[in-house]
Amino acid sequence: MKNKWSLSGKTALITGSTKGIGKSVAEEMADLGADVYIVARNRDEVERQVNHVKEKGGNAFAITADITVDEDREKMFNEVNNKTGKLDILVNNVGTNIRKKAVDYTAKEYQHIFNTNMHSNYAVSTIFYPLLKNSETGAAVVNVLSVAGLTHLRTGAPYGMTKAALVQLTRNLAVEWAADNIRVNAVAPWYTKTPLVENLLNNQTYLKEVLQRTPMGRIAEAEEVAAAVVFLCLPAASYITGQILSVDGGFTVNGF
Repeated sequence: MKNKWSLSGKTALITGSTKGIGKSVAEEMADLGADVYIVARNRDEVERQVNHVKEKGGNAFAITADITVDEDREKMFNEVNNKTGKLDILVNNVGTNIRKKAVDYTAKEYQHIFNTNMHSNYAVSTIFYPLLKNSETGAAVVNVLSVAGLTHLRTGAPYGMTKAALVQLTRNLAVEWAADNIRVNAVAPWYTKTPLVENLLNNQTYLKEVLQRTPMGRIAEAEEVAAAVVFLCLPAASYITGQILSVDGGFTVNGF
């Protein structure tokens, strides 16, 4: 297989790609030769990240969009369709959380978590299906989940529920879309140095407990999770689909 470790000639779209894991994924893919669509809600942050990728010698395009909004998802689709008519890589990275006990969530908070983490990622995947199907070399979709979808964490029931749902979405789409030469996988990180958990990990007592449950004894860097995401999109991973790869320093296999 020629260039199995390259993304040259590929077009990739990464949601939530101005911060954290999504930012690292976009930069790594651009370094490997992909044309990258940077997607986030804040126009200034999107433009800043596009310029950063270009300054490093990569090729990037800006899309300012909120993936929980129907019109914005359509805008994303039209932007890519009008420019290339195909999409080789889709990374569903957007996620949010509100940490509470199950009985303390308001209906609005509960719905916000589900809309952001589950409904919107399903909608993005399905709206881009025709363009993924048009990929000349076979497409790859990667959903960024969490180990909270695999086991209990103190992150709140709705968050865990949405991530578990995306596990099954990954498996279902992998089977449904295999005949269209679209691979669908997921990466499930443990605590990673991102803005989403920065304040939480500043609590030294909580951080100590996290590290005690992590065999490798440290928090992941965003680049380490991004590397797993990017691998699943490479030609080298061409026979991998329907899989959930935990990037967790050994957390999910740490019994007693």
